[in-house]
Amino acid sequence: MPKVSVYNQEGQPVGEIELSDTVFGAEVNEALLHQAVVMYLANQRQGTASTKTRGEVRGGGRKPWRQKGLGRARHGSIRSPIWVGGGVVFGPKPRDFRQDMPKKARRAALRSALSAKVRDGALIVLDDLKLAQPKTKAMVGVLKRLAAERKPLIVLGERNPNVELSARNLPGAATAQAEDVNVYQVLSHDRLVLTRAAVAKLEEALG
Repeated sequence: MPKVSVYNQEGQPVGEIELSDTVFGAEVNEALLHQAVVMYLANQRQGTASTKTRGEVRGGGRKPWRQKGLGRARHGSIRSPIWVGGGVVFGPKPRDFRQDMPKKARRAALRSALSAKVRDGALIVLDDLKLAQPKTKAMVGVLKRLAAERKPLIVLGERNPNVELSARNLPGAATAQAEDVNVYQVLSHDRLVLTRAAVAKLEEALG
């Protein structure tokens, strides 16, 4: 069972926590992580890009000049793809980019991502995270004391508007709730900051 230190908001260790081997000590499956990241990015795509083919562009109903006798190349329409203002060949059309993964595979990928953070020493557990009011400067101070200023992902056990608003303006920082966190978020941030409550929820959901 991996053991990590628990810190308070002042950056001082206040104890240790034993993390679940199943969730935070799993074997890192890179192929599964790749599949989960590709799925997430594909699902963000709107798929609304669209171009017109030669049959859809306006004009071009009449043959521009007769077939023979003028010394010019033969053409049947001014909206051919080789003409300026003509149709687009093999251009994008609206489509659905959605991908899916089995629920067990998604959970296994998240376990791999969390385990990778533990293995790399990039996971920080906080006893609790509370701010009296939304204040970016206060959040900067907390992260600086935890040595987590660079691209941190702060995962909370439940919604905390003060924390979310305080972290919103920090470049590279993001907040999430334990039940909503995904593989892409975990891997795309340098530091993973979890509260005790978030650890408990993740272990309950993924254990």
